[in-house]
Amino acid sequence: MTTHYCDVAPNDPVHAAYHAAEYGWPETDEAKLFERLILEINQAGLNWGLILKKRDGFHAAFDGYSVDRIAAYGDTDRERLLGDERIIRNRLKVNAAIHNAQVVQSFRKSHGGFAEWIAAHHPLTKAEWVKLFKKTFKFTGGEITGEFLMSIGYLPGTHREDCPVYKKIAKKKPAWMAVGAAFYE
Repeated sequence: MTTHYCDVAPNDPVHAAYHAAEYGWPETDEAKLFERLILEINQAGLNWGLILKKRDGFHAAFDGYSVDRIAAYGDTDRERLLGDERIIRNRLKVNAAIHNAQVVQSFRKSHGGFAEWIAAHHPLTKAEWVKLFKKTFKFTGGEITGEFLMSIGYLPGTHREDCPVYKKIAKKKPAWMAVGAAFYE
């Protein structure tokens, strides 16, 4: 039997709030979407619990996930981030955050914003999403792209159907439910 996030997260002091109030919930706020992308990128090769523990540090270090501020980061900001013990100090991940902020800025002109860019490509299979993200962003492979899209309601799989959170999320009609889970299999 496979352990699911719904089995362990509800009673865990680190994971409970994220499981109940964020994971899989539809999201359209640019800063929150960008936060999720940065956190998923930084989780690569690490434990999600570590990322959640460092979440406040990431928020402070990355100026509250202001896309415009991050897009304007230069060498001084890169070095500041690489020396900040509150976050994951990985040059590739820091550079990806800055580059990806610039990409998100471009979505405002091309699509109206980050949420609109995502919505304009829906529905795609996970493989198609991964290809699109790899072409568009830096440091986004299959796991990062999949978890990011699941976390914002664009791919199924965040909660078991018998999880009380699943029922609450279903009322918000996440994008993946519009086409059904079978589409993504």
